[in-house]
Amino acid sequence: MLISEYLQARNISVTTGKVNTNIQTTPQKSSDIKNSPFAQTLRTELEKKSSGVEFSKHALDRIEDRNIDMTENNRLSRLNKAVEIAQQKGSDDALVIIDSTAFIVSVRNNKVVTTLSQDDMKGNIFTNIDSTVIM
Repeated sequence: MLISEYLQARNISVTTGKVNTNIQTTPQKSSDIKNSPFAQTLRTELEKKSSGVEFSKHALDRIEDRNIDMTENNRLSRLNKAVEIAQQKGSDDALVIIDSTAFIVSVRNNKVVTTLSQDDMKGNIFTNIDSTVIM
């Protein structure tokens, strides 16, 4: 017995709402699609992702507190390169060591979580990381 026969035999009516079969669509021009708000937002977000690592508020506070100069010895560009390497290797959370500075990075979120100077690294244990990149 088909379900429709069963429902009819039991005198049960089922409605799924009004279906509009007269929907007419006009093909959009590719220039319209490329300039749509969605496409513009998508481009903006992709540019943000490809522009380098972001820093959490905590990491920014630590950089300031510990007087870490991110421009010294191209530290920022080296950090971006290290995160890129970690991404290529499939890392999720990495310890990146550049000169005498350590960065804990959420690679999957492309975000620096915290930063430590050489003095702060002594006696610390780094947990919940799956890789280390030394630049």
